[in-house]
Amino acid sequence: MRAELPRRLIDSPAMTEDSRERFAAEARGETPDLALLCLLMGFETDLDPADGGIEACLAPARHALDRLAALTATAFRTAGAQASPAETAALLAGALAGSADLRGGPGVYKRLESSLLHQVLRRGRGLPITVSIVWITVARMLDLPVHGVALPGHFVVGVGDPDGDFVLADPFHGGRVLSLEEAGAIAEEGGYPLDAALLRPAEPLDIVLRVLGNIRAWAAARPEQALTQLWAAELSLLLPRHPAQLRLERAELLVKTGRFVEGAVEMESYAEILDAFDPESAKRVRLDARAARYRLN
Repeated sequence: MRAELPRRLIDSPAMTEDSRERFAAEARGETPDLALLCLLMGFETDLDPADGGIEACLAPARHALDRLAALTATAFRTAGAQASPAETAALLAGALAGSADLRGGPGVYKRLESSLLHQVLRRGRGLPITVSIVWITVARMLDLPVHGVALPGHFVVGVGDPDGDFVLADPFHGGRVLSLEEAGAIAEEGGYPLDAALLRPAEPLDIVLRVLGNIRAWAAARPEQALTQLWAAELSLLLPRHPAQLRLERAELLVKTGRFVEGAVEMESYAEILDAFDPESAKRVRLDARAARYRLN
């Protein structure tokens, strides 16, 4: 897959209209589907709704998840008796990291594909959060107790009852079980002490926002990827909860990608919000909006 947005999406942003409507509707549903929301991101890159519609485009990824679920179910049937959290984690690791060879790998942090679930399912390699999303999704399909744990800097999963007996597993590193001391070291490396709140199950929409944040950070480090950063910001803004600062980021990206008037209008709208609590910042944003308008001349 090309790292840049395909030309068809640059020329025809309406091509993603249906998938974005589906994304927004799913995000605002009573029980948002984590995997579906992540798969819909693919329509911003190499999936095209014109190729048979959204469901047809999603079919290969759904089939891949079905195969992983079947593989995992076989492992649990072979094990027989009710498994403890540690045994459940081991069986999941054997099926997903072992038999399916799903894990992290060299260079994954340099690739946009590592943040796109449909590509992770194709390649078998992804970031800690996207590999964990596969674990969470397969577990949900089989009614297994697995939830996301958003440690700072390194996403993992909890296996078992989050209010009782559970273990932490690291899908990125083959599903190895982490001790609390190891989890604490990860959290501290990310700048936070480990506490009970960090070990609580991550909400689906928070996971999606973190995936999109990874994409935005990846693109921000590559000036030529402004369009990628823009679509990641725009999808983030479709979520019911998101940082208000994203509105300004989107406005700046609109200007960066040549949509000067639209970006200026967004900046001015954001400045009105800032007026109430940060008038100095509002003034700076208005100056940036004026500069954007001058670029038309």
